[in-house]
Amino acid sequence: MTTNETVPAPAQRLELHRHAPDFYQAMIATDRASRAGLDPVLAELVRVHASMINGCAFCIDMHAAEARENGEQDHRLVSLPAWRETPWFTARERAALALTESVTLLTQGHVPDAVYEEAAAQFEEAELARLIALIATINAWNRIGVSTRMSPAAK
Repeated sequence: MTTNETVPAPAQRLELHRHAPDFYQAMIATDRASRAGLDPVLAELVRVHASMINGCAFCIDMHAAEARENGEQDHRLVSLPAWRETPWFTARERAALALTESVTLLTQGHVPDAVYEEAAAQFEEAELARLIALIATINAWNRIGVSTRMSPAAK
């Protein structure tokens, strides 16, 4: 017999905001600063993509919803794991997604010169600095979310 009932998410291990509120507030401030001046749609694409790579369900859910609120289309969001195989993304978005992968997957070849150079060709230095900060910040959030088992159901 099959049912359409969903399986509950694993119990959250720790509420970081309760037990390390100063750190949590610093992360929120870092997050806000990292995306200042970046296109909100691009920022959410980067955040969703890194979160997909890291398997952070909480962040995938949150940033996909924020991307939609900023006008992003579902077909682009669900295509992120295969962005190289689709025609949906601009050269600028592709450079940001490639940089996101390289920074997120540092143990798989660090950030190759070609990836960095393409990003540098698409973004002015101040934007590139913010993009790198954004990627570093979402990776930190993903590690918090995964290690404490934050669940989208807990929102």
